[in-house]
Amino acid sequence: MSQQHRRSFLVTSAGLLAAPVFAANKRGPNDRIRVAIVGLRGRGRDHIKAYNALQGQNVEIAAMCDVDSKLLAQRVSEQEQASGRKPEMMTDMRQVFDNKEIDVVSFATPNHWHALGAVWACQAGKDVYLEKPGTHNIQEGPKVIEAAKKYDRIVAHGTQNRSSPQIVEGIRKLKEGVIGRVYLTRGVAFKYRGAIPKPAPSPVPEGLDWDRWLGPAPKVPYSKAIQGSSGNGWHLMWDYGAGEIGNQGVHELDIMRWALDLDTHPSKIVSMGGAYVHKDQQQAPQVQSIMFEWANRDVLVSFETRGGYTNTEAGMGAEYPFLDKKNVVGVIFVGTEGYMILPDYSSYYTFLGPKRTPGPKATGTNDITDLPHFENFVKALRSRRAADLNAGAREIHMSSSLAHLANIAQRTGRMIHFDGATEKVKNDAEANKMLGRTWRAPYTMPEKV
Repeated sequence: MSQQHRRSFLVTSAGLLAAPVFAANKRGPNDRIRVAIVGLRGRGRDHIKAYNALQGQNVEIAAMCDVDSKLLAQRVSEQEQASGRKPEMMTDMRQVFDNKEIDVVSFATPNHWHALGAVWACQAGKDVYLEKPGTHNIQEGPKVIEAAKKYDRIVAHGTQNRSSPQIVEGIRKLKEGVIGRVYLTRGVAFKYRGAIPKPAPSPVPEGLDWDRWLGPAPKVPYSKAIQGSSGNGWHLMWDYGAGEIGNQGVHELDIMRWALDLDTHPSKIVSMGGAYVHKDQQQAPQVQSIMFEWANRDVLVSFETRGGYTNTEAGMGAEYPFLDKKNVVGVIFVGTEGYMILPDYSSYYTFLGPKRTPGPKATGTNDITDLPHFENFVKALRSRRAADLNAGAREIHMSSSLAHLANIAQRTGRMIHFDGATEKVKNDAEANKMLGRTWRAPYTMPEKV
């Protein structure tokens, strides 16, 4: 590790490690963009695929980083075989920040690392692609926004639907009034999740740095039940994830915000649900029904998650053979002249009038539309205009906060009355404690970014 990196993380008077501050890289509009991917499991593999598809746009995966050195070696070997170039290998994201040759940090870590990693990267002069949800709690959102602005960084959120041509068309039609005035919108995330065993201490797997995996979360013994598999484990535990509403639901919540121009926080939030499928160690509800209301807006926004086998809804999954019948996600908009459904990541359908006559539609292949979203990110990197992003730093905060508010309502067991101006829950000390987290040194969010 370089002397510069060691200086950058000197112990402060408070006993914590200070975050790094470096000058931003100077890059021309046609220069090669050198990317480091941090977190190489599920979504990390998708990042690799997307950036490899952008090689023709002078984009290079220059480094890979993961706290699991065995996984890291595997991904680097795969990348070398696929591209003919061997990325640098790093097991600590701070090594990425220290590398002056890296332009972009693309985060696919567990949720509890997202915002802290993004802020550190901005301070190090790196642009950022951040997987959803971009924050682990509401207080992190303003930090990400502030860091992006202060260091003039391009910070994108992984809500890919904003770059799907078919979804973009559908939202445009909706705003033009194809179904009249929307008075109700409903999102669903019906994704089967298996039971989670009780976390039991066990030896840390060879090659895994468990302390860095935990990062800002409390120090606990290693357990496979926590590290988990895709969609289980940490996603459904409060110290690391945000339940299904934060894991999948942020995609649909973001669509609803975007479509209805919900650019402020909701004023009232209620949530009910619980462990209705498996009697296991999952902390987040397996079944959750949520309602949001905005002051001075005549629309009700609702969302439901189900972690067991279930029916489809509004045609989602029933009429479209490319959908996995076990997992159903999507959005329904109900208006005064009809309704629209978005049953996947690349389709929309409208049904108009009393006879539900089929109206405008566009169909895709249920592709998650990663590539257009990463292309939009690269466009903004070239222009140096955050306004060119389809999902920028403010969208990170506003859309992720809907999931966090839902979970606060769920955990307190009462309706939340939220003051969007102060970003505080009115007259509820218990709920306000859940707006942030207790950081574990040295993985600490700086008070001033």
